[in-house]
Amino acid sequence: MAKPDTALEKALELLEQGDWQGAHVIVQAHENAYACWLHGIVHTMENDLDNARYWYKRANRAFSSDVSAELAAARSSQPA
Repeated sequence: MAKPDTALEKALELLEQGDWQGAHVIVQAHENAYACWLHGIVHTMENDLDNARYWYKRANRAFSSDVSAELAAARSSQPA
């Protein structure tokens, strides 16, 4: 079984702590759908909703501005 991407795990931890700037540095270096989703959450937390919608679209996810719910969903959906 593959281990989760530790960089994206760290980005998720930073988002859960409210550090969207730190998470942004990490997620912008990744291009998979999960990273795009986290990138969308970053911009939602930043209140840049147009940019957030762009990243949600790249992640093939419906946009949601409910950051708490999105972080919980991201935590339970971490890729292996």
